[in-house]
Amino acid sequence: MIVEVDSGSPVPPFEQVRAGLARQINDGALPVGTKLPTVRQLAADLGIAPNTIARAYRELEEAGLIETRGRAGSFVGAGGDESRRRAQLAAADYAATVRRLGLSRDEALAIVTAALDGTTPGRHRGQR
Repeated sequence: MIVEVDSGSPVPPFEQVRAGLARQINDGALPVGTKLPTVRQLAADLGIAPNTIARAYRELEEAGLIETRGRAGSFVGAGGDESRRRAQLAAADYAATVRRLGLSRDEALAIVTAALDGTTPGRHRGQR
C-alpha cells in the first residue's frame, strides 16, 4: 500500500496521508511522474472518507509536490526536488546565522529540534 493510516494516532488521517506521501516524494521512493491512486481508490484502500484523501492531495498540490491533470489523475511533480533544495538553502542560512551569533552546535540543533517538534527549547548553561 502506498501509505497507511493509524486509526489510533492523534494525528488526523489527512495529515498522516499527506505526510506519508510527502516523505516518499521527498526521499525519491515516489519518483517524479509516478501516477497516484485516485482519491476514491486510495480512500477505499485505506477505509477512510474520500474527502480526507482529497484534502491531503490538495495540500500536496499546494506545496508543489503533486500535480493534478484533470481526468488523467494526480502525479508526483518535480516539487520534491525543489522542496529539498529550498530546505537546504534555509539550513545553510540558519547555519550562517548560528555561527554569527556564536551559538554552539548543540544549541543550534536543540533550537531546530524544538522548532520541528513545535516546542520551545530549554535554556542551556551560559544562556541568559
